[in-house]
Amino acid sequence: MFDNESLNQIKQSRNEWEETQLKKTLAKFPERKEEFTTVSGEVVNPLYTPEDIEWLDYNKDLGYPGEYPFTRGVQPTMYRGKLWTMRMYAGFATAEESNNRYKYLLEQGQTGLSVAFDLPTQIGYDSDHPLAEGEVGKVGVAIDSLEDMETLFEGIPLDKVSTSMTINAPASVLLAMYMAVAEKQGVTPDKLRGTIQNDILKEYIARGTYIFPVEPSMRLITNIFEYCSKYVPKWNTISISGYHIREAGCTAAQEVGFTLADGIAYVESAIKAGLDVDDFAPRLSFFFNAHNDLLEEVSKYRAARRLWARIMKERFGAKKPKSMMLKFHTQTGGSTLTAQQPDNNIVRVAIQTLAAVLGGTQSLHTNSRDEALALPTEDSVRIALRTQQIVGYESGVTDTVDPLAGSYYIEAKTKEIEDKAMEYINKIDELGGAPRAIDMGYIQQQIMDAAYKYQREVETGARIVVGMNKFQVEEESPKGLLKVDPAVGNLQKHKISDLKTRRNNELVKEKLEALRSACESDENVMPHILEAVKTYATLGEICGVMREVFGEYQQSVII
Repeated sequence: MFDNESLNQIKQSRNEWEETQLKKTLAKFPERKEEFTTVSGEVVNPLYTPEDIEWLDYNKDLGYPGEYPFTRGVQPTMYRGKLWTMRMYAGFATAEESNNRYKYLLEQGQTGLSVAFDLPTQIGYDSDHPLAEGEVGKVGVAIDSLEDMETLFEGIPLDKVSTSMTINAPASVLLAMYMAVAEKQGVTPDKLRGTIQNDILKEYIARGTYIFPVEPSMRLITNIFEYCSKYVPKWNTISISGYHIREAGCTAAQEVGFTLADGIAYVESAIKAGLDVDDFAPRLSFFFNAHNDLLEEVSKYRAARRLWARIMKERFGAKKPKSMMLKFHTQTGGSTLTAQQPDNNIVRVAIQTLAAVLGGTQSLHTNSRDEALALPTEDSVRIALRTQQIVGYESGVTDTVDPLAGSYYIEAKTKEIEDKAMEYINKIDELGGAPRAIDMGYIQQQIMDAAYKYQREVETGARIVVGMNKFQVEEESPKGLLKVDPAVGNLQKHKISDLKTRRNNELVKEKLEALRSACESDENVMPHILEAVKTYATLGEICGVMREVFGEYQQSVII
């Protein structure tokens, strides 16, 4: 971008400025801190100039939106053509109550659905299982059978809306239920648009809602890749997630490095299973966090996009441009919200929304102000959605593509994050890949170290969190929080019991045995799960068969 003569002139003028202007100012007015760092702990220089991006080759490193290496975005026009999908993560209590919330959000201008499932559903247990006691409907909606799924999407035409489902270990079952509901609505699988999270590696790393050991879990994922490439071509088969890794305390560069390392493992697994990379890679998607350090976050998304494009082209030999595109959903940082002065969270979420949009996200969930205290109320979730709409329609940042490109700081930070993320990927490669690095506890240890460092900064006051460790006020207990009725558990138990008296139990048994045989062979299990779902076999029954064949994952203890 710059010739040597120009750079030498800039270096000389900067030296003169430091000796004259800067030194004089610092003598009278010292800076607020000895060292400024990002949220991730990376040093921020007082000033960035062309010297910091002298390596930058425009065509090689940036290029144009919609073209390799996609640093500036995955579509040529980005938000000038269409705003991102506004997809609020929602679900609680029963399918009936969650259905009402979805309809409310769609009436308020939401443009996509995002389903939050309760913990028993996430780990493949029905609501009447002893381990589900006290958890039914608490952090998401309880889905035990196809009947619940039919209720969840009642009155919502599945050919008109895209749906994201945050489900991992039992993703194949919930996807099958969604397809069965669509079939009852007269919608064929090729019309369905949406995403299943389906990222089991990050569950072992940071979240914990796993069921099966690594090998059968990876098989289920590649079975979904194969099945959807043939029958559900518009469906994103995985959302490779850095969100939960970041929530566990990692840095921005670690979020990129560990997420892309997981992505590499999925691609390798699918290729090993005999799939062609260009058949499944266009339907891979990603999921990132949006934290408070706006400029570091914008750089993070740009770095992730460029690095993934290079990995897919150079490491895996992908030929289709869509195989190299990193498309991603963003959620604002739940861990950044404070229980103290919850209205401050509206401002935090607005900053994080800007970060996601300036970084080129394809869809976005904005957290509600009261989420550090409870599930969001209707008022809070509406404000969170309005935050996206104000940024989208009023701020002006959507009127040009990648508006921060060319900033000396943004380009230098983008390269810094890309390089650090690649160092993590190289280290994980040395250890034998992401599954092996997880088994060894390497990734978990790196996250714990970063989380400890950040927490120490907050506790010592070196890092200020407004309203929590500075600028506190006397506060009354919050009123009007959303609480899930404890009766939901009993209601779901009754629904399961009633279903089992009405369905054809002989047919259920036959389909579950067919699934068992498929699990014991190399056959793709998806058609058998779909058949079992259609007989109203429950989630717990289907996952129970797979548990018996595959076994359960036992986590390594890391101290």
